[in-house]
Amino acid sequence: MHSIVKYFLKTLTASFILLASVTSSIAQYTHQDTLRGSIGAARAWWNVTRYNIKVDVDIANRSIKGTNEIVFAVTKTGRNRYMQIDLQRPMEIEKVEDASYKNAALPFRMEGNAYFIDFGDREFIAAKTGKEQQSVIIHFKGKPRVAVNPPWDGGWVWSKDAKGNPWVTAACQGLGASVWYPCKDHQSDEPDNGASLSITVPDSLVAIGNGRLKNKKAELNGYTTWQWEVTSPINNYNIIPYIGKYTHWEEKFAGEKGPLDASFWVLDYNLDKAKEHFGHDVDHMLSCFEHWFGPYPFYEDGYKLVEAPHLGMEHQSAVAYGNKYMNGYLGGDLSGSGWGKNWDYIVVHESGHEWFANNITSNDIADMWVHEGFTTYSEVLFVECQNGKKAADEYCQGLRRNIRNDRTIIGNYGVNKEGSEDMYFKGANLLHTIRQIIDNDSLFRQILRGLNKDFYHQTVNTKDVEKYIIQKSGKDLSLVFDQYLRNTQLPVLEYRIKGRAVSFHWNNCIKDFNMPVKVSFGKNIQWVRPTAKWKTITLPAGYDGKSFIPDPNFYIASKLVS
Repeated sequence: MHSIVKYFLKTLTASFILLASVTSSIAQYTHQDTLRGSIGAARAWWNVTRYNIKVDVDIANRSIKGTNEIVFAVTKTGRNRYMQIDLQRPMEIEKVEDASYKNAALPFRMEGNAYFIDFGDREFIAAKTGKEQQSVIIHFKGKPRVAVNPPWDGGWVWSKDAKGNPWVTAACQGLGASVWYPCKDHQSDEPDNGASLSITVPDSLVAIGNGRLKNKKAELNGYTTWQWEVTSPINNYNIIPYIGKYTHWEEKFAGEKGPLDASFWVLDYNLDKAKEHFGHDVDHMLSCFEHWFGPYPFYEDGYKLVEAPHLGMEHQSAVAYGNKYMNGYLGGDLSGSGWGKNWDYIVVHESGHEWFANNITSNDIADMWVHEGFTTYSEVLFVECQNGKKAADEYCQGLRRNIRNDRTIIGNYGVNKEGSEDMYFKGANLLHTIRQIIDNDSLFRQILRGLNKDFYHQTVNTKDVEKYIIQKSGKDLSLVFDQYLRNTQLPVLEYRIKGRAVSFHWNNCIKDFNMPVKVSFGKNIQWVRPTAKWKTITLPAGYDGKSFIPDPNFYIASKLVS
């Protein structure tokens, strides 16, 4: 559900895992799930073009209040009476002003976590140009849900740093941005022209948001407002404030599109440690990812790492960092291969999301594997950039120890439900398997870069990604995608050996599965193309009559049968 591997915690017991699996299998969806997860009539007629959020933060009372000006374009002509806006209780909307009509008050009704603004009999005309926009200003207040175990069980984080100073932020992927501000809380509709976030806090603290600092204004009674802005489209859950005793420094990265502004915001007492630590990975990471994925997608908004009181999140142009200045995943290696201890997992993984999740975003949370599978594979590519292909293969193969094959990677559409957390490791191994089938790393790299170029700042479905990879690779991978995304079985390549005659077929797989595999027969390495039916090949003289070793870079099992 989040951009961190939430179930890789050794303290998880088998009973908890079983309970989670059983619970998910019998989940019953409600009308609220549908309101949140689908594009109903009150969402379909308008498109968000910008959010202008202002929030006053009362740290002592753990409460916030503010406004969000939602700028939108009408996409459907007619009397589109109701507009659905999402805001989760206990937050509440106080009033709605029609900024396009002299700030006239608009009535609204609440239905659970959805509010329906009533425009009455007004006739709306679909916009023909980008200049034809309207807006509403929504006033909100309340005590937002407190994060129980951020970033996995999210909400607002009201913590203190090591010196007892306030340290505040939010983490809300999956849970949704509507946990703290009113919005159209669906991944398919990002504000096309970006967003501004103005944060008012005590003037002893620093407030950080996404993108670039546009203004800093002293207010009355010892408060300061920090205004930040992104000009690119941005996911709702990525718009996040950070509040604390921060200091920062800036650097320039020589990237493919020219100098990229990079800044690092850390707690003041961690400045020296942060400068040394981030210097190890950030330049290498950006160089590696630009090589494989194309230019950093948000040059206009800059790249930023912000120290956070939780492990980390991919907040666009303000990546949350909380890995305690350690290599690995809190010092460990998710792959068990040893290669994961040589670099900071959070720096690499969360920054990888700038390409997959933030640049390319899934329309529905059910397709979150597009975020997590590709980004987990970015770790593999980083290892390859640092230590070579053999190390990357070992890292990717090692990640398989975390795959449970409990549920399908793709979740349920229209109800805000993601698939199995296998989307991380199984998703990465699907991509690694596809890379072997393509058998051309230059072409594979072109596909990854092409995805980021052709779907630049866009939202997509799984089918869009599948179609693109199939078309660009020239390989019919449709059954491969079906097997690994829509099925929980691990394909088993069964084989028999009789002298120089070797027979093989696929078992434990979907109907008509026919993925080719590279196999070592002693010193002889060749491609085989199994199907459900047994096939037999005769190997050259000199075959030892024993060896049958599928290339371990394919995510499959093999079994000798009598």
